Order: sequence, then C-alpha cells, then structure tokens
Amino acid sequence: MRDPRLDTLVANLLDYSLDLQPGEKVLVEGESGSVELMIALVEGAYARGAVPYADLGDERLRRAYLLGATREQMDLRASWEMYKVRDLDASVYILAGDNFSELADVPGSTLEALHLANEPVMDIYLKKKWCLLRFPTPAAAQAAGMSTQAFEDFCLAVSTLDYARLDRAMDPLIDLMSRTDRVRITGPGTDVSFSIKGIPVLKAAGKLNIPDGEVFTAPVRDSVNGKVAFNTPSLEDGVIYERVRFTFKDGKIVDADASEPERLWQMLDTDEGARYLGEFALGLNPRIDRPMKDILFDEKIGGSLHLTPGRAYEDADNGNRSGIHWDVVLIQTAKWGGGELYFDDVLVRKDGLFVLPELEGLNPENLG
Repeated sequence: MRDPRLDTLVANLLDYSLDLQPGEKVLVEGESGSVELMIALVEGAYARGAVPYADLGDERLRRAYLLGATREQMDLRASWEMYKVRDLDASVYILAGDNFSELADVPGSTLEALHLANEPVMDIYLKKKWCLLRFPTPAAAQAAGMSTQAFEDFCLAVSTLDYARLDRAMDPLIDLMSRTDRVRITGPGTDVSFSIKGIPVLKAAGKLNIPDGEVFTAPVRDSVNGKVAFNTPSLEDGVIYERVRFTFKDGKIVDADASEPERLWQMLDTDEGARYLGEFALGLNPRIDRPMKDILFDEKIGGSLHLTPGRAYEDADNGNRSGIHWDVVLIQTAKWGGGELYFDDVLVRKDGLFVLPELEGLNPENLG
C-alpha cells in the first residue's frame, strides 16, 4: 500500500510546482531510489491528461561512463539531450542515489568538461517548467546523521510545507530587496559587500525545488569585495568541501581555501565565470535548521544565506556565464555563530532573525 504522504507530494509537484496542464509533455527523471515516487508521478500525470515520459538513472553507471568519457562523447550526448528537452513542457528530477560520493574518484578535469558540455542543455531546461527534489534514501539519511525513518519523516514534512503561505510572506522581502543597492554581510571571518541594484529579485516557494524556501537575486558582477568564511559543508560532484573561504576583489575570487584545496581550485578554474558570483540568496524554510550535506536542503536553512560561484539564472541575470553553479551556504543563526545582514546600511537580519517589522512574518515562529 502506497504511503498517503506520497499522494500529497505528487499533488504538490504536479499541481503547484509544475502547474501541469492536459496535453503537456512532462519528463520524470530519477535516480535508483526513486522508482516508487516516479511511478506515482507517471500515474498522476496520466490522471491529469498530461503525457509523461520517464528515465531512470544510476550513479554507478554514470561513474563507469565518466571514467572513460572523452569531451567528444560528452558533446554528442549533450546534443541528444538538447533534442529531448526542446520537445518538453516540464520536467521533474528526483535525487535518490545510494552513495553521495559515487563520483568522488572521477577526475576533476572530467567533471569540468561535463559541466561545460551540459551548459547548453541546462540553458534549455531552465526555460521550461521544472522542479528538482530530494527523495529520502538511507544514503541521504546517513549524510544527515539521522536514522532512515527519522529522515523520511523529516523529508516528507519539509516537502509538504504550506508553500503558498510562505510565498505570500516573501512579498515584503521581495519589495525591499528590489529597492536595495548595497548589501553587506558580517559575521565570524566574514565581511563582504556588493550591489544588487537593477538585478531582478525572485522567490522560490515550491515551484522549482522541493524542499524550497529562498529569495534570490545576483550581485552586480564586478561589485563584490571582501571575505566570506562559510560554515556549512558543501557536497559537490561527490566531494565534501568544508571550511570554504573566499576573498573577492572587484567581483572576482582572488583567493580561496577549503578542506579539498586542489579540487576547489580545479572547480574555480573551470572557466572565467567560475570565479564570479551568479547568485545571492536568503534561506527561509522554518523546518530546516541544520546542514544535511545536501544542497537542496542546506540552501533553504532558515536564517542562512548562500553565495554562488558560476552561472547566473536567466530570470535574475547579472551576465555571468559558466559551466558551474555552486551554492555555498553560510548559516547566521546564533547556534551557528551568528551574523548580520545589512541593506543600504540598515540592519535587516541579526543572528538569522529579521528585525524589521515588515519582515517578521518570515521568522520561523510565524511560518510553522
């Protein structure tokens, strides 16, 4: 018998996140642990008069392919993918692998080539309706330091948050950030400033990611100056980076360090845009309060923010282009060392809590 929470999740994904309409073509893609949800989504799409397609992937197979793949192979595969995604109206991708570190021994140069080959494909994907989500697996539970059952309950609770309510609560923040020029972030080891003037500010409230909960924009490309010491482990391409630190001068990362310095610099040297930021966002999900070593959760932590070396989103575009898009998270709640966020020299958030009356609706006690 199917878990009834899956039916709630399917309804949220198809009706709210994708707003799937009769006749629309939707691709359901997932990793090895997502078959149950994929079946539910395919059945749900048919029930709504849509036209579903399904692809099941496996990270072990992907590793085997990448260990011998040439750039020519990657470009040809990307050209096939482009034909596929051009004909779609919507897609959902389910992260549910059984080993987060499966790609850890794939050479960094190979992953750089893969990012570059897939960049044109991602440009098309991002112009369609899409949603990315994490489905609970034992591997994800282990990374989060939780039992399998506890993580499943947590994951489904976070994924079925009242996102329409969160969406409404974001409006005052959108309005304020749209009128803001200078942003300054301070905290332990951190003092960085930049402009967001003229860059669109957007909300993410269950339409693009599940779980969700962020407001995002991008810094003016050459305006970033200062230092940031991130306090959240970051899992990227099978490698866990800890104690990530960046120093910026006129927008460019001129110095960096982390627990995996060689792989870090390989990623930052992917292309010119990898040294510049393509996103600045505030995490607002009240049900996520600690790192899970999973960016879909960690970038939404209430009281956090993230800065993103690499490609800017087209809807919040600062002109930066890159084969990478790497969200790195700084939690500013008191438990994680605290910190301050200023807009045009006015204190907006301290120790992860908004201090302006018009923004208090985004504090955890007001979102449930």
